[in-house]
Amino acid sequence: MTRLKDFLFKYKHAIIILYMPIYLFWFMTLEKRTNVHFTEIHCKIDDYIPFCEIFIIPYLLWFLYVAVSLLYLFFQTKHLDDFYRCCAVLLLGMTTSLIIYTVFPNAQTMRPKTFDHSNIFTTIIDILYRTDTDTNVFPSIHVFNSVAIHFGISRSYYFRNVDNTNIVKSDKIRKAIKIIRLSSLILCILICISTLTLKQHSFLDLVGGCVLFAFYYTIIYIRPFRQSKLSTDC
Repeated sequence: MTRLKDFLFKYKHAIIILYMPIYLFWFMTLEKRTNVHFTEIHCKIDDYIPFCEIFIIPYLLWFLYVAVSLLYLFFQTKHLDDFYRCCAVLLLGMTTSLIIYTVFPNAQTMRPKTFDHSNIFTTIIDILYRTDTDTNVFPSIHVFNSVAIHFGISRSYYFRNVDNTNIVKSDKIRKAIKIIRLSSLILCILICISTLTLKQHSFLDLVGGCVLFAFYYTIIYIRPFRQSKLSTDC
Protein backbone atom coordinates (compact mmCIF):
# COMPACT_ATOMS: atom_id res chain seq x y z
CA MET A 1 0.00 0.00 0.00
CA THR A 2 2.87 2.36 0.85
CA ARG A 3 4.51 1.70 -2.52
CA LEU A 4 1.23 2.44 -4.28
CA LYS A 5 0.85 5.72 -2.39
CA ASP A 6 4.42 6.68 -3.23
CA PHE A 7 3.84 5.87 -6.90
CA LEU A 8 0.61 7.89 -7.06
CA PHE A 9 2.25 10.82 -5.30
CA LYS A 10 5.26 10.79 -7.62
CA TYR A 11 3.16 10.37 -10.76
CA LYS A 12 0.10 12.39 -9.76
CA HIS A 13 0.17 13.97 -13.22
CA ALA A 14 -1.38 10.70 -14.40
CA ILE A 15 -4.72 12.31 -13.52
CA ILE A 16 -4.71 13.63 -17.10
CA ILE A 17 -5.63 10.09 -18.18
CA LEU A 18 -9.13 10.75 -16.78
CA TYR A 19 -9.79 12.77 -19.94
CA MET A 20 -9.75 9.62 -22.09
CA PRO A 21 -13.09 8.12 -20.90
CA ILE A 22 -14.73 11.49 -21.55
CA TYR A 23 -13.20 11.71 -25.02
CA LEU A 24 -14.08 8.12 -25.95
CA PHE A 25 -17.67 8.44 -24.74
CA TRP A 26 -18.15 11.68 -26.67
CA PHE A 27 -16.50 10.32 -29.82
CA MET A 28 -18.41 7.01 -29.77
CA THR A 29 -21.68 8.90 -29.29
CA LEU A 30 -20.91 10.97 -32.38
CA GLU A 31 -19.97 7.83 -34.33
CA LYS A 32 -23.43 6.36 -33.69
CA ARG A 33 -25.37 9.36 -35.03
CA THR A 34 -27.60 8.62 -37.99
CA ASN A 35 -30.39 11.20 -37.80
CA VAL A 36 -28.29 14.22 -38.78
CA HIS A 37 -27.18 15.73 -42.07
CA PHE A 38 -23.49 15.11 -42.78
CA THR A 39 -21.58 17.55 -44.97
CA GLU A 40 -19.30 15.72 -47.39
CA ILE A 41 -15.64 16.74 -47.17
CA HIS A 42 -13.89 16.50 -50.51
CA CYS A 43 -11.57 18.46 -52.77
CA LYS A 44 -10.07 17.98 -56.24
CA ILE A 45 -6.70 16.89 -54.81
CA ASP A 46 -8.36 13.80 -53.30
CA ASP A 47 -9.11 12.49 -56.79
CA TYR A 48 -5.39 12.33 -57.62
CA ILE A 49 -4.36 10.46 -54.47
CA PRO A 50 -4.21 6.69 -55.14
CA PHE A 51 -5.35 4.06 -52.70
CA CYS A 52 -2.35 2.19 -51.27
CA GLU A 53 -2.99 -0.58 -48.76
CA ILE A 54 0.60 -0.82 -47.48
CA PHE A 55 0.07 2.47 -45.66
CA ILE A 56 -2.03 0.60 -43.12
CA ILE A 57 1.32 -0.05 -41.40
CA PRO A 58 2.13 3.57 -40.46
CA TYR A 59 -1.58 4.23 -39.90
CA LEU A 60 -1.71 1.58 -37.16
CA LEU A 61 1.73 2.51 -35.83
CA TRP A 62 0.05 5.77 -34.80
CA PHE A 63 -1.29 4.08 -31.67
CA LEU A 64 2.17 2.89 -30.61
CA TYR A 65 3.75 6.21 -31.61
CA VAL A 66 1.41 8.22 -29.41
CA ALA A 67 1.55 5.81 -26.46
CA VAL A 68 5.35 5.41 -26.35
CA SER A 69 5.96 9.15 -26.79
CA LEU A 70 3.56 10.10 -24.01
CA LEU A 71 5.06 7.48 -21.71
CA TYR A 72 8.52 8.93 -22.33
CA LEU A 73 7.32 12.43 -21.41
CA PHE A 74 5.31 11.05 -18.48
CA PHE A 75 8.37 9.52 -16.82
CA GLN A 76 10.55 12.60 -17.33
CA THR A 77 9.56 13.78 -13.85
CA LYS A 78 12.31 16.43 -13.70
CA HIS A 79 10.91 18.09 -16.81
CA LEU A 80 7.15 17.68 -16.45
CA ASP A 81 6.49 20.95 -18.24
CA ASP A 82 7.16 19.05 -21.47
CA PHE A 83 4.49 16.48 -20.58
CA TYR A 84 1.97 19.13 -19.56
CA ARG A 85 2.52 21.21 -22.70
CA CYS A 86 2.17 18.21 -25.00
CA CYS A 87 -0.97 17.02 -23.20
CA ALA A 88 -2.43 20.53 -23.22
CA VAL A 89 -2.08 20.70 -27.01
CA LEU A 90 -3.53 17.20 -27.43
CA LEU A 91 -6.51 17.74 -25.13
CA LEU A 92 -7.35 21.16 -26.55
CA GLY A 93 -7.10 19.93 -30.13
CA MET A 94 -9.07 16.74 -29.55
CA THR A 95 -11.79 18.61 -27.66
CA THR A 96 -11.99 21.27 -30.37
CA SER A 97 -12.30 18.53 -33.00
CA LEU A 98 -15.16 16.91 -31.08
CA ILE A 99 -16.93 20.26 -30.82
CA ILE A 100 -16.55 20.74 -34.58
CA TYR A 101 -17.91 17.23 -35.24
CA THR A 102 -20.86 17.98 -32.95
CA VAL A 103 -21.92 21.31 -34.46
CA PHE A 104 -20.73 20.55 -38.00
CA PRO A 105 -21.41 16.86 -38.73
CA ASN A 106 -19.16 15.84 -41.61
CA ALA A 107 -18.17 12.73 -43.52
CA GLN A 108 -16.34 11.47 -46.60
CA THR A 109 -17.32 8.93 -49.26
CA MET A 110 -13.98 8.04 -50.82
CA ARG A 111 -13.50 4.52 -49.49
CA PRO A 112 -13.25 1.86 -52.22
CA LYS A 113 -16.22 -0.49 -52.40
CA THR A 114 -13.94 -3.40 -53.29
CA PHE A 115 -10.20 -4.02 -53.34
CA ASP A 116 -8.32 -4.85 -56.56
CA HIS A 117 -6.56 -7.71 -54.81
CA SER A 118 -6.69 -9.49 -51.49
CA ASN A 119 -3.81 -9.60 -49.01
CA ILE A 120 -3.11 -9.15 -45.31
CA PHE A 121 -3.18 -5.38 -45.67
CA THR A 122 -6.57 -5.19 -47.37
CA THR A 123 -7.95 -7.65 -44.81
CA ILE A 124 -6.89 -5.32 -42.00
CA ILE A 125 -8.27 -2.30 -43.86
CA ASP A 126 -11.59 -4.09 -44.31
CA ILE A 127 -11.75 -4.57 -40.54
CA LEU A 128 -10.85 -0.91 -40.07
CA TYR A 129 -13.62 0.21 -42.41
CA ARG A 130 -16.17 -1.93 -40.57
CA THR A 131 -15.18 -0.66 -37.12
CA ASP A 132 -14.48 2.99 -37.93
CA THR A 133 -17.20 4.98 -39.68
CA ASP A 134 -16.43 7.47 -42.43
CA THR A 135 -17.93 10.31 -40.36
CA ASN A 136 -16.27 12.87 -38.06
CA VAL A 137 -13.32 13.44 -40.35
CA PHE A 138 -12.70 17.20 -40.40
CA PRO A 139 -10.31 18.04 -38.89
CA SER A 140 -8.31 14.82 -38.75
CA ILE A 141 -7.47 13.88 -35.15
CA HIS A 142 -5.08 11.25 -36.54
CA VAL A 143 -3.08 13.99 -38.25
CA PHE A 144 -3.40 16.48 -35.40
CA ASN A 145 -2.14 14.04 -32.78
CA SER A 146 0.74 12.83 -34.96
CA VAL A 147 2.06 16.35 -35.51
CA ALA A 148 1.47 17.28 -31.85
CA ILE A 149 3.39 14.23 -30.65
CA HIS A 150 6.33 14.89 -32.97
CA PHE A 151 6.66 18.48 -31.82
CA GLY A 152 6.05 17.47 -28.21
CA ILE A 153 9.01 15.11 -28.38
CA SER A 154 11.21 17.44 -30.44
CA ARG A 155 10.62 20.32 -28.02
CA SER A 156 11.21 18.21 -24.90
CA TYR A 157 14.22 18.96 -22.70
CA TYR A 158 16.87 16.54 -23.96
CA PHE A 159 15.77 16.71 -27.59
CA ARG A 160 15.85 20.49 -27.81
CA ASN A 161 19.19 20.59 -25.97
CA VAL A 162 20.76 17.73 -27.90
CA ASP A 163 23.70 19.87 -29.04
CA ASN A 164 24.38 21.21 -25.55
CA THR A 165 27.26 19.10 -24.26
CA ASN A 166 26.60 20.24 -20.68
CA ILE A 167 23.18 18.58 -20.80
CA VAL A 168 23.68 15.67 -23.21
CA LYS A 169 27.25 14.66 -22.46
CA SER A 170 27.45 11.32 -24.26
CA ASP A 171 28.11 11.29 -28.00
CA LYS A 172 26.21 7.99 -28.30
CA ILE A 173 23.14 9.40 -26.57
CA ARG A 174 23.35 12.57 -28.66
CA LYS A 175 23.44 10.48 -31.84
CA ALA A 176 20.57 8.29 -30.62
CA ILE A 177 18.42 11.35 -29.86
CA LYS A 178 19.01 12.74 -33.35
CA ILE A 179 18.10 9.39 -34.92
CA ILE A 180 14.93 9.17 -32.82
CA ARG A 181 13.97 12.74 -33.73
CA LEU A 182 14.44 12.07 -37.45
CA SER A 183 12.56 8.76 -37.17
CA SER A 184 9.73 10.56 -35.41
CA LEU A 185 9.51 13.10 -38.22
CA ILE A 186 9.48 10.39 -40.90
CA LEU A 187 6.83 8.36 -39.08
CA CYS A 188 4.73 11.48 -38.50
CA ILE A 189 4.79 12.29 -42.23
CA LEU A 190 3.98 8.68 -43.19
CA ILE A 191 1.05 8.60 -40.77
CA CYS A 192 -0.33 11.82 -42.25
CA ILE A 193 0.04 10.42 -45.78
CA SER A 194 -1.61 7.16 -44.71
CA THR A 195 -4.83 8.96 -43.79
CA LEU A 196 -5.08 10.00 -47.45
CA THR A 197 -3.89 6.85 -49.22
CA LEU A 198 -6.20 4.65 -47.12
CA LYS A 199 -9.09 6.97 -48.01
CA GLN A 200 -9.77 7.63 -44.36
CA HIS A 201 -9.55 11.38 -44.84
CA SER A 202 -9.71 14.12 -47.41
CA PHE A 203 -6.75 16.40 -48.03
CA LEU A 204 -8.89 19.09 -46.40
CA ASP A 205 -8.99 17.04 -43.19
CA LEU A 206 -5.20 16.88 -43.17
CA VAL A 207 -4.92 20.64 -43.66
CA GLY A 208 -7.53 21.20 -40.95
CA GLY A 209 -5.58 19.05 -38.50
CA CYS A 210 -2.34 20.91 -39.24
CA VAL A 211 -3.96 24.35 -38.93
CA LEU A 212 -5.58 23.36 -35.63
CA PHE A 213 -2.21 22.16 -34.34
CA ALA A 214 -0.48 25.38 -35.44
CA PHE A 215 -3.08 27.40 -33.52
CA TYR A 216 -2.62 25.57 -30.23
CA TYR A 217 1.14 25.19 -30.70
CA THR A 218 1.37 28.97 -30.91
CA ILE A 219 -0.66 29.40 -27.72
CA ILE A 220 0.99 26.68 -25.64
CA TYR A 221 4.60 26.75 -26.89
CA ILE A 222 5.48 29.92 -28.79
CA ARG A 223 3.67 32.69 -26.89
CA PRO A 224 4.92 31.66 -23.41
CA PHE A 225 8.47 31.36 -24.82
CA ARG A 226 8.30 34.86 -26.32
CA GLN A 227 6.87 36.34 -23.13
CA SER A 228 9.58 34.64 -21.08
CA LYS A 229 12.27 35.97 -23.42
CA LEU A 230 10.86 39.50 -23.21
CA SER A 231 10.86 39.30 -19.41
CA THR A 232 14.47 38.13 -19.41
CA ASP A 233 15.56 40.89 -21.80
CA CYS A 234 13.88 43.51 -19.64
